[in-house]
Amino acid sequence: MPASANPAPTNPEDNLSAPPLIISVSGLRGIVGKTLTPSVAMRYAAALHEHLAPGVVLIGRDGRTTGAMLASSIIAQLTALGRDCVDVGVIATPTIGVLIRERGAAGAIQISASHNPPPYNGMKLFGDDGRVIDARRGAAVKTTYDAITPKYVTHEAIGTIDWDSDPHAPHLRLVLDTVDQIAIRAANFRVLLDSNHGAGGILGRRLLEALGCDVTVQGEEPTGKFAHTPEPTLQNLSGVTSSVVKQRCTVGFCQDPDADRLALIDEKGRYVGEEYTLALCISRAMSNPVTRGPVVINAATSSMNEIIAKLHGQTCYRSAVGEANVAGKMLEVSATYGGEGNGGPMDPRVGYVRDSFVGMAAVLELMAKTGKRLSELVDEIERREIVKEKASIIGVDLSEVLERIEKHFSDAQADRNDGLRLAWIDRWLLVRGSNTEPIVRFIAEATTAEEAKALCDEAAKLVDQTS
Repeated sequence: MPASANPAPTNPEDNLSAPPLIISVSGLRGIVGKTLTPSVAMRYAAALHEHLAPGVVLIGRDGRTTGAMLASSIIAQLTALGRDCVDVGVIATPTIGVLIRERGAAGAIQISASHNPPPYNGMKLFGDDGRVIDARRGAAVKTTYDAITPKYVTHEAIGTIDWDSDPHAPHLRLVLDTVDQIAIRAANFRVLLDSNHGAGGILGRRLLEALGCDVTVQGEEPTGKFAHTPEPTLQNLSGVTSSVVKQRCTVGFCQDPDADRLALIDEKGRYVGEEYTLALCISRAMSNPVTRGPVVINAATSSMNEIIAKLHGQTCYRSAVGEANVAGKMLEVSATYGGEGNGGPMDPRVGYVRDSFVGMAAVLELMAKTGKRLSELVDEIERREIVKEKASIIGVDLSEVLERIEKHFSDAQADRNDGLRLAWIDRWLLVRGSNTEPIVRFIAEATTAEEAKALCDEAAKLVDQTS
């Protein structure tokens, strides 16, 4: 059949070689120019607009090269709908949560794909309370996105655009107020901060210098041209671990691109990781009467935090996975601290958003007050090991799989709050279906990695069995 002289325009979202646009309860994520286009971003912003009270909306972004383009598209859409906007530029995700409350904004959109590779970008949605929107509001926005026809205003009602000359100052002030600045300054810590050309270097340097640290920042400029794969894992940070040793640093802090996650490297160049970030922050919180109290973590976070809370006579609650769920549970039980094991502590005095800056300040205070090196503090924690596996469930009923696994592990305490969580005294197993792929994920923790893997493997064998 001959090609048409005027072929119909192609929709990048129809490119089957690209992963699908992922819309979750709190935002969306896709490949720019394929599944995430200006029109998609504008439509999603319009959907959020319908669910916010009157007032200004803040637009921020991490350092990705595509962020400015998406910000321009989103601002154009919102102002065309009559909504006033403030462009806060390159900013960390927890910072925009602080700014919402500081400015009394109706909400915000943070443009970021977190730790995904450079082709990706995304939009994280915030409400007027400075928190990532919860599942109920996220579902409502998604429904509107699927059905909306934007209602543009006429020229006299077009929204305004403003800019913030120093969007980082309120966040800096709040974090500093949570720690003993005098004690930290007296310690004269030498610190390496790896921001990997994301959004964290701007406030990161200001915070660490305000705390009297001798600071070296790698990847300080927020260009989005990552020096290494952006997720702050052991495999991706080998160059940073060696730099900590060469520069004789007390500690290495490693952020993801939007700076809501923090991984640690000790003075020996040992990758401590992200699970220990929260454990150390909770240890520090429990040692202070002001912050000693109930703790909230998610279903997939290490039991090290439960152990620490129990040592101080406090209850550690578990929420479903996701920072919005953790924040909601923290408010429900009046928690004094919380977070997720991916390096995301939450201090209510600063905000209910995962926060690498809160983590850095807390770890520095813990070292300053105890006089111990990071390696010593880590080795004092009763160690646990987490292993993660997955299996295909194509043609398999997930509910039947969960029933089969729960019945098989009948000696465990079962919880269906988020998939299936099975807990024993010294280990646990979480089984959750993916929201975006036909797979089931197994996350297990035990005293050794071998024991944790054995739990995952035993559960995985039950997936293919008929009921």
